[in-house]
Amino acid sequence: MTQARTYDAQLFAGRQVLVAGGTSGIGAGIAAAFLRQGARVQVTGATAADVDAAGQDAELKGAEVRRLDVRDDAAVRACVQALPTLDVLVNCAGILRRGDELDPDVFAQVVDINLNGSMRTCAAARDMLRASGGCIVNTASMLSFFGGGLVPGYSASKGGVAQMTKSLAIAYAADGIRVNAIAPGWIATRLTGALQADPARSDAILARTPLKRWGTPEDVAGAVLFLASPAAAFVTGVILPVDGGYLVS
Repeated sequence: MTQARTYDAQLFAGRQVLVAGGTSGIGAGIAAAFLRQGARVQVTGATAADVDAAGQDAELKGAEVRRLDVRDDAAVRACVQALPTLDVLVNCAGILRRGDELDPDVFAQVVDINLNGSMRTCAAARDMLRASGGCIVNTASMLSFFGGGLVPGYSASKGGVAQMTKSLAIAYAADGIRVNAIAPGWIATRLTGALQADPARSDAILARTPLKRWGTPEDVAGAVLFLASPAAAFVTGVILPVDGGYLVS
């Protein structure tokens, strides 16, 4: 019966979802998917421009949009506490600074947003998720599993997200809170636009990807909906690759 409910068009009707970093890219795709399932959704963006762009996005129509710097612990707590309830927290806030991350200061900034920011939101949401029997879905990466010479901060942060997810799955289990993560592969977003436009790089990526295409935010959103659904009621501490088979090839 729970498996059937995974595909219920109103599975999340009336549920409150917070997508940190949900104003664009993968996060926006996840937020839009929850909206289509009937959820009440709040998305956050780091800048006023992010918030303005999300307000003009037809796919996010109906979502509440809020500016949030996940480096600011007080702001994170205020954002969560302003919600009437919370059933699902999705952590998608993150940055990548290709090449510049070899500088220790930039490295630290990337880790603070991608890893520490996710921990801040998880900690802030714990009490409300305990009350609702809710769950958390973090965003790891293929680079949780292997390194990236130009993105050591991103790789370290995403490796940390994977380990944090496993650790919080244990720590929050007594509260009835499941904690999982998705690990997207090569997803067609603005962030990967330059790679998609470079035939040599794109061809190399597709050559290693068994399904022979770039992923979409909708592909990732489907995995998040599963992890947040009753069908995953006995699933916690999982890092789920959504990569078209890239990691196993």
